Amino acid sequence: MGKYLEIVLTAEMISEAKRLARTVSVNRTVASKIDTITGILGEFAFAQYLYGDWRKNNVGNNKGNLDFKNIEIKTSAYPFTESLHLLVREDYAKKRKPPYYVQIIIDVASRRAEDIQPNSRAVLCGFATAREIAEAPLRDFGSKIGERGGYQCHYLPIKDLHPIEELYRKLNLS
Repeated sequence: MGKYLEIVLTAEMISEAKRLARTVSVNRTVASKIDTITGILGEFAFAQYLYGDWRKNNVGNNKGNLDFKNIEIKTSAYPFTESLHLLVREDYAKKRKPPYYVQIIIDVASRRAEDIQPNSRAVLCGFATAREIAEAPLRDFGSKIGERGGYQCHYLPIKDLHPIEELYRKLNLS
């Protein structure tokens, strides 16, 4: 992986994500059957990175708000490759403007995965600023369960994101 950080997802993390998914699911376009669990696990992985403890997350307490102070976590479950992108829905980018967006890819065996297994890797790919997202091109990336997603996303290649360690310094945590 080299320039990317990884967090190993434990059975306990996955079990807790599944438990919380029933209460934190939001009414939005569903791109896959594991969207909600994927998002929760991304927040767990970032909490593990940021605080050294995945339990120090805001899942369930941050509905309608940022995932972490000044940070929105964008997580996808997909076979990891550097050709993936940080995607932010156009309507979401207009409504909310967090200072930072962090991309996490949960590395699964198939783009159509319907479950996340213990010991899967959550790859912390990097971050972009709200301004960089607003200036990024738009495209409909489709859905894992259909052809068109029906919405436009701003997109930035993950290989072009700022390193996650730089965000740690910007947050004055180092």
